[in-house]
Amino acid sequence: MADYMDFYNVYIIGSGVAQILFGFYFFARLLHKKIRCYIYIVFAVCVMTVIYVVSNAFVQFAVYIFLLTICGSVICHTDWKSSILYAALVVEIMQLSYGIVKSLLSVLYPLLSAFDQNMIGIIFMLSGDIMSLLLTGIFCHIVYQYFSSYETIERQYMFLILVPILMIFVMDEYINSFIYGMVVTDVSGVTIYTNHYQMLALQLLGMASLFCILFAHKKLVQNFHLSTKLSLLEQEEHSLNQYVEEARAHYEKTKAFRHDIKNHITVVRELLQSGTPQQALDYIGDMEEMTAGLSFPCNTNHPVVDILIGNKLGIANSMGIDVCCSLFLPYPCFVRDIDFCIILSNALDNAIHACKNMSESAEKYIHVTGRIQGDFILIEVENSFQADGLIRKGTGLSNVKTVAEKYQGAMNIKTQGNVFILSVLLIIPQHSESISQQNT
Repeated sequence: MADYMDFYNVYIIGSGVAQILFGFYFFARLLHKKIRCYIYIVFAVCVMTVIYVVSNAFVQFAVYIFLLTICGSVICHTDWKSSILYAALVVEIMQLSYGIVKSLLSVLYPLLSAFDQNMIGIIFMLSGDIMSLLLTGIFCHIVYQYFSSYETIERQYMFLILVPILMIFVMDEYINSFIYGMVVTDVSGVTIYTNHYQMLALQLLGMASLFCILFAHKKLVQNFHLSTKLSLLEQEEHSLNQYVEEARAHYEKTKAFRHDIKNHITVVRELLQSGTPQQALDYIGDMEEMTAGLSFPCNTNHPVVDILIGNKLGIANSMGIDVCCSLFLPYPCFVRDIDFCIILSNALDNAIHACKNMSESAEKYIHVTGRIQGDFILIEVENSFQADGLIRKGTGLSNVKTVAEKYQGAMNIKTQGNVFILSVLLIIPQHSESISQQNT
């Protein structure tokens, strides 16, 4: 029986074939990768070889972390910083889980002194290994569900979480080696003088500290992205306000021209009546030059949107992109100027970027359309794009969706081959046209 238990302890659980494979499995899950079965076998053989060559437990853990990092970089094709972070995290969870179970069983063991010690020892060994694996699985699953976000690991923040994890790992291994290594021999044999309640508390606090670090890191990354998004929104608002001011300036010039148009007509009539047609023609030519600066490349009935679309489509046209605009909007309108600008600026920026990334021989175009029907405004931006991957909704499209929902509307994305269509539906009250526009 002892031989079978030794075999089980060494080859199945004890030195860690099951623990090794268990840790490797969760390491791959945290990296969101799938690994073939034969790689698990090769990895387990390599780790077992190191364990038999190296007797120091700390060195064994360090080598295990190193091999996981190599697998993450070479096999899973992730950057080495993320690989070493998750490798250290998995090993630390395994170590703390084993320490918690070991301390808990050490607390319970004296309470069962009246039973057969051989049988109790076997039960404790089997249940301890199973509980260690189960606890490791539970904690790793929690990390996978709530803290595993491989894409959000920022390089400048990665060491802020790695260093404390390594510190907990080193201290936990040192405490275990120091405490359980302090033995004295008396008449009755070897006795280990250890306060297992303190050890259990230390292990639990270590695990709690680990999750506190992960939680703090998650909040730090979220705040980083929120601050970046806020900065982009502030820049966008500044640009959109420039469009608004430019539109106001055009509107004032147009208003002044309309105010003087009767005088201009009177002058032309008097020149013609006095028999000086050439002077009348010259005067009309001056008026044409004056009106040229007041016209918009795209007429949507909305001066602010005219400025924005004219600017964006002008950039697209200079890049060899075929552009077309047949958009009509109410003005004044219940929808704020800046909200129209957020929708169209983000939509056109994405369209220009998509066309820019296409091959030179591909057909590139951007079409802006829109119509009003009752209480609804439908705006559509159609453009060509390279259909070679999934469409990811970034900050720009999120802002468009937010504006659409602000007016009880919706945003929809549709792709047909190499055609991308962004549709935005806004709901406006019928009386909105009589409301004075509150510009920002």
